[in-house]
Amino acid sequence: MDTIARCKKLKIASLFAGIGGIDLGFAQAGFDIVWANEIDKSAADTYRYNLGDSSIVVGDIKNIEANEIPDFDVLTAGFPCQSFSTAGSQRGFEDSRGNLFFQVVRVVEAKNPKVIFLENVENLIEHDDGKSFLTVYNALAPLGYSFKYKVLEPYEYGNIPQKRARVFIVGFLDDSVCSKFSFPAPIPLTQKIETLFERSVKHSDCYYYDNSNQHFSKLKTLVTRRDCVYRIYDYGVSPKAYTICPTLIAYMATCNHERVPIILDDYGIRRLTPYECLKLQGFPNDFKFAPGTPMRNAYKQVGNSVCVPIIKRIAEQIKIAME
Repeated sequence: MDTIARCKKLKIASLFAGIGGIDLGFAQAGFDIVWANEIDKSAADTYRYNLGDSSIVVGDIKNIEANEIPDFDVLTAGFPCQSFSTAGSQRGFEDSRGNLFFQVVRVVEAKNPKVIFLENVENLIEHDDGKSFLTVYNALAPLGYSFKYKVLEPYEYGNIPQKRARVFIVGFLDDSVCSKFSFPAPIPLTQKIETLFERSVKHSDCYYYDNSNQHFSKLKTLVTRRDCVYRIYDYGVSPKAYTICPTLIAYMATCNHERVPIILDDYGIRRLTPYECLKLQGFPNDFKFAPGTPMRNAYKQVGNSVCVPIIKRIAEQIKIAME
């Protein structure tokens, strides 16, 4: 009987699932996705296209009763980060998006999962002099959970050449299981950033810069290497050549795509495609945006997602601790 129990797949339910980056990482580690929720229909369409439509429910989590969610072992939630990000307003729990964390608490109270897996921006730890992070702890610890947390970077822990510091918080209902859990160790970055690029997307001229762009003359001077990316920020073109890509952001599609990383290929200077951005998040080559997804939505979806290999490695460690 014990052997059967150990072999049984652990079940996950996912809040704020997006296109399924967290769910995909857990699935790759051998977990079974039984339920997921996402309010953005376009992101949910991409989720369905890749992970199937049997588990994803589209709608506002505030309108979903906890008893409608099937039983599960692990609750995952990459709850909205804009209210804690240094790139946002940093209003924290005063922001309606920050308050969505308490929907996580509501589901935990009702379903009592064995494990809670949370992901957010690194700044959650320091925001409001640490009070926001303490709010997370104080909301869940009284429900019987013990926690470990750590900030991980894709280029240090996922063999992905992107700088994207995120805090991962893992809570266990059984303190003895928590004591067995450890975050994955760092691994060498062996993947070169240029291996993720197509050498030409000439059939899609919308990606290339020309004289019609105000930054083109500066780009021609600065963008000279083919083994790295460049970036246009709000203040203008950064003179730095990045061998590790700066953080991909959700609003890459705004301002004429100027926040999308830029490369030099066989035909000129261009921004990365949404699929190249997916590779910089560690998604497999067969992962596709849902047919008909507008480019603006595609950039937003990948910028809101996670580094899949890191998720998989943490999920594997959770599995080891629970076994």
